[in-house]
Amino acid sequence: MGVLNVTPDSFSDGGRYLDAGAAVRRALEMEAAGADIIDIGGESTRPGSEGISAETELARVLPVLEALGGRVKIPLSIDTQKARVAEAAIAAGAQMVNDVTALRGPEGSGRAMGEVVRAADVPVVLMHMRGKPRTMQRGPFARDVIRDVTRGLREALERARRAGIRRGQVILDPGIGFGKSTEQNCELLARLGELRRLGCPLLVGSSRKAFIGNLLGGAGEEQRIWGTAASVTAAVLGGAHIVRVHDVAEMAQVVRVADSIAVER
Repeated sequence: MGVLNVTPDSFSDGGRYLDAGAAVRRALEMEAAGADIIDIGGESTRPGSEGISAETELARVLPVLEALGGRVKIPLSIDTQKARVAEAAIAAGAQMVNDVTALRGPEGSGRAMGEVVRAADVPVVLMHMRGKPRTMQRGPFARDVIRDVTRGLREALERARRAGIRRGQVILDPGIGFGKSTEQNCELLARLGELRRLGCPLLVGSSRKAFIGNLLGGAGEEQRIWGTAASVTAAVLGGAHIVRVHDVAEMAQVVRVADSIAVER
């Protein structure tokens, strides 16, 4: 899954693809580089980020979705926590919803996210997040991260069930970097196989995250590609079905080799 941030303030590439034309060119590049899915987001959820209105978010993502219609052969995902944005994005061609709040986000106007996903019958990623983007890295962190994430994802699955979403639509994301310490992010990757017991495909988004910079002595976002490669390898060997990355060409090679090793096991 290639990351396409149509935002001015995302932690790694904020502002680079805010222009719709630049975003479309980047999407085509990622498809050519080996992306299987493109995840388009118009609102940053980096640590400390503030929310934006649905109108602002729609103004960023809809032109990109509409311009990509018929130009890419791979599915487009909408990365949003707002039901109104998800509904409009699906109407514009998105075939998947990536919800970092796992059906708990601000609803604004329109139907609840769960109802939108159920009605459209599209896959939905439900992510574990401890706290909210604005405050999630201030702690306190969970004492037992595996127990905390497992409990949170079970609760997300129950919300989905109550909303009428089929189990087969759900993809679970442990939320690397979302309210976890550096050590806890490493533990999640090391013990990812335990989360497979929940019975849903797993998505892991470790690309360029701060914990990698911490492990590399303060490396900046652009200097985290090899650390990202290590985390992506760990995710694949741990049983991840989808990895969400910024550096598609490089990580496509990493995944191809790591997946071959995992199959051989």
